[in-house]
Amino acid sequence: METAELKSLRIDPSRKVQDEPPRWATRWILTGIAILLLLGLARFLWPRLNRVPEVEVQRVSATLPPGAQAGEEVVLNATGYIIAAHKIQVASKVLGRVAWIGVDKGDKVRQGQVIARLEDDEYRAQLQQARGQLRAAEARLKELENGSRPEEIERARAELEEARSELQNAEVNYNRVRTLAGEGVLAKQALDDAQARRDRAQARVSALERAYQLVRIGPRKEQIEAARGQVEQARGLVAFYETQLANTVIRAPVTGTILERAVEKGEFVTTSFVGERGAKGYVVSLADLGDLEVELDINQNDFARLTPRQRAVVTTDAYPDRKYDGVLDQISPEANRQKATVQVKVKILNPDEYLRPEMNASVAFLAQQRSASAGAPAQPVVLVPTSAVRGDSVFIYYEGRAVERKVKTGTVTPLGLRIEGGLTGGEDVIVNPPESLKNGEKVRVKNRP
Repeated sequence: METAELKSLRIDPSRKVQDEPPRWATRWILTGIAILLLLGLARFLWPRLNRVPEVEVQRVSATLPPGAQAGEEVVLNATGYIIAAHKIQVASKVLGRVAWIGVDKGDKVRQGQVIARLEDDEYRAQLQQARGQLRAAEARLKELENGSRPEEIERARAELEEARSELQNAEVNYNRVRTLAGEGVLAKQALDDAQARRDRAQARVSALERAYQLVRIGPRKEQIEAARGQVEQARGLVAFYETQLANTVIRAPVTGTILERAVEKGEFVTTSFVGERGAKGYVVSLADLGDLEVELDINQNDFARLTPRQRAVVTTDAYPDRKYDGVLDQISPEANRQKATVQVKVKILNPDEYLRPEMNASVAFLAQQRSASAGAPAQPVVLVPTSAVRGDSVFIYYEGRAVERKVKTGTVTPLGLRIEGGLTGGEDVIVNPPESLKNGEKVRVKNRP
């Protein structure tokens, strides 16, 4: 029975499936998908095939050269750094450990103000020892200058009188023994002993007479001078240790501002620089911020435009609206071979609290004053970013298009490239124009509807 049922389940291949869609519907579906893909591709490619370049525009204007006033001409612009004309590293004259430091970076100090102290126990002990040696030398000198005391003279005289009495007694004894020896009462040995005694007494008297004379005269002049020399030596030693002790107190050599605090309490200070982790060679560095200069490296090609004491105007990147009068104060006596430059320094005549050492600064060197017949003053110039110039041309944005214009370029200044011809001011200059940008090509300004 199961076999009959299985045979009844056979599929008839000639019979069509009723659920299969018609062929025309499949064609329409595939056609629709292809149209959608083409539309998407067109939407993706069309903006790129018809893209308008975006550009950055900067409006330029005709102004006086940086730092110049009406009737003045700028002959050279240069950039450099502000420095303190006299920066001082305050070092210690003696070795020692810092016991106290009373200033910090930025503090203003007066000349002579105490800024640090070193431990001074050893220097005080050395000074005390030197003062003791001085007192001993002065006492010795006073003793020699005053000469012998009366008691010493009296003692020497008494000893001399005693020796003379002994000599007289020895002389009497010698005469007596000589008489008895001549009579044969005493032996010749007794006479020799008496004579020897008399000679000793006479020699002692002579010695005591000389000593008595020296005591009465006093010390020799040479001895006194030697003692005086010892006193001077002792006084010099005292003065030296007094100076060493005074040097443990470190004072500000000039009035100024603390630029750096190099040590802390407990650090060891030496008289020479050892290293970052070793003993320090100086305590603080300071400078008078009322005496500032701008250090510049001038290209040798431009150096001929400068003269000593030439006037200049100084500006800073931090405060470009503030201008300071300056004068060319120093010119290096030698050039830098590697850089092909000459270093100069411009003294700032009216510095204020806005200026700081190591600030970037721009200097406009002014031409010397001229007479009316020497020529008219400089006219306002146009400055453009250096990135706007391509070859000898710039692109101007005008009515939605990039218009190429030939220009005559001049020197590069801190504010841009000087244009001496081709622009009059008021133009919208395209900055960083694309390499593919063509004259007359449509462009769109960035961030502008």
